[in-house]
Amino acid sequence: MRFAILGSGSRGNGLLVAADGTRVLVDCGFSVAEAERRLARLGCDPGTLAAIVLTHEHGDHARGALACARRWGVPLHASPGTLAALGDASGTELRPFDIHEPFAIGALRLEPFPVPHDAREPCQLVLGDGDRRLGLVTDAGHVTAHMRRMLERCHGLLIECNHDPGLLARGPYPGPLKARVGGAYGHLSNAQAAELLGGLAWGGLRHVVAMHLSEQNNTPAHARSALAAALGCAPGEVLCAAQDEPLPWMRL
Repeated sequence: MRFAILGSGSRGNGLLVAADGTRVLVDCGFSVAEAERRLARLGCDPGTLAAIVLTHEHGDHARGALACARRWGVPLHASPGTLAALGDASGTELRPFDIHEPFAIGALRLEPFPVPHDAREPCQLVLGDGDRRLGLVTDAGHVTAHMRRMLERCHGLLIECNHDPGLLARGPYPGPLKARVGGAYGHLSNAQAAELLGGLAWGGLRHVVAMHLSEQNNTPAHARSALAAALGCAPGEVLCAAQDEPLPWMRL
């Protein structure tokens, strides 16, 4: 099982996961042209995708989902609330899933779980192949006990480090937006991510990637430092997903 990241941040998100011939794109926050360019950088023909899976309907995660699904002829999986929020989905094969129940796409088992975020019916995911598990958690305003249970014993963790509270407080965002980002249904801070990670570290954890970094309210150095402290490792051992360039394939 392996994964690559098309990009992560407020201008577009996409995660590519592959196992035993099955390739799934989780979130598609890029235009068709940009998604295809990034997939090509990763050596992935979109015609080989088994599905697009959405975590929620916000533009940075779903902007290109309908157009890409139609162009590539792949089904679009999402919660009923997310699908309802997407608008006109004519010409797209829609496959709703229950965010409390696991389901399979080819060789991959997907375990969705609800998260506190200001969307219609948001979820995050654990993806596995029967041997390895990859946990994804972005776009959550706080950490719940259920999130912790779902993310236990993952071999890879992709964890939102959206903002540093000090940088957010001093940053350019207007007050209401600062309150939303830092609120209970907004985004995880570096400290929240580190606290979550500290309880999930175990001997089988091979990869940790800081995700969804704000370009205005965070820096890779801040995120790496926070997660490295939780892991007891050097900051250079923590990867950060970038907004403008893909993160190459990594094997679990």
